[in-house]
Amino acid sequence: MNMDVLDSPAINQLDSSQRAELMKQVRQQLAVASTQELLEKMSRKCFSKCINKPGSSLDSSEQKCIAMCMDRFMDSWNIVSRAYFTRLQRESTQG
Repeated sequence: MNMDVLDSPAINQLDSSQRAELMKQVRQQLAVASTQELLEKMSRKCFSKCINKPGSSLDSSEQKCIAMCMDRFMDSWNIVSRAYFTRLQRESTQG
């Protein structure tokens, strides 16, 4: 997100409660976009890893592979997200 947008004249005319509401909406939209990206990447990666011959249904080994792949992907995503947010918090308190 371009932070210059937050310093635009239109934004500066908002009172603090309006700015807070705007930021809340932006955070919600970013969370939705992040979730959509996560699901898309996870689906693409796990499908290519686990499905050798696409058909009308998944066999038990494909189901197990997909479940394990999704679990590992989510674990990795959570670790990276926590590290990223910890770094952002640390940097915001230092600067």
